Amino acid sequence: MSNKPTGLKTQNKDVKSQLLKLSLELGPLVLFFIINARIDIFAATAVFMVAMIISLITTWIIFKKIAVMPLVTGIVVLIFGGLTLYLQDDTFIKIKPTIVNVLFGSILLGGLPFGHSLLKHVFGDVYSLEEGGWSKLSFRWGVFFFVLAIINEIVWRNFSTDFWVMFKVWGIMPITIIFSMFQMPLLSQHALEESESD
Repeated sequence: MSNKPTGLKTQNKDVKSQLLKLSLELGPLVLFFIINARIDIFAATAVFMVAMIISLITTWIIFKKIAVMPLVTGIVVLIFGGLTLYLQDDTFIKIKPTIVNVLFGSILLGGLPFGHSLLKHVFGDVYSLEEGGWSKLSFRWGVFFFVLAIINEIVWRNFSTDFWVMFKVWGIMPITIIFSMFQMPLLSQHALEESESD
């Protein structure tokens, strides 16, 4: 009886922790969408950069660490956002997702020929998988990042800025969540015995 409440408390704490992380990652994007709708892309970019800095600092204060992907994304946002504001050219903030996704995709796929499943270093504390599972997962995510890069290029080059912002905020996230859900069978198939018993 005493173990059950403790387990529930731990589970609730983990859920709250994940929701907080998600809020910190999505917050800057939502602000980007709102400010673009009410003012313009340049004001939205400035707010996005400030919100990203606050999000990373808050993440560090609360969790004492920052995941690799949000950190790299934040750095690229500051670089390309700065170019957007300095040159008054929104092309830079529009190609930012392409650069980030190509970077992540190249890193994941580039490590596979050398036997390095780099996702293991990112999610090794979350999932316990066989090496074959990590390789397959790295390959799938690597390809997925390139697909996202292609989609971003198609959208920003062929549609209005407002549509691009809306798709960036409300389109990419659902696509990513759906893709993640489709990886569940692979995670189950290649899970190590220790993680299954846990």
